[in-house]
Amino acid sequence: MESKFSGMTVNERLYVGGLINDFDNALEQKNVEGIKTVLKKVALNEAIVEMLISLGIDA
Repeated sequence: MESKFSGMTVNERLYVGGLINDFDNALEQKNVEGIKTVLKKVALNEAIVEMLISLGIDA
């Protein structure tokens, strides 16, 4: 089954999902669990660890 977020960038997924502020807040606080939760909501389960590493946050 294809996700409604297929073909979108991370920012597009966060915007469409109404989660961009939640993500920004979690990122600012370096809240790893909060970041993971938001990314899972926009169908990025498999990419979470790689994204955290690219953001300079230890997963």
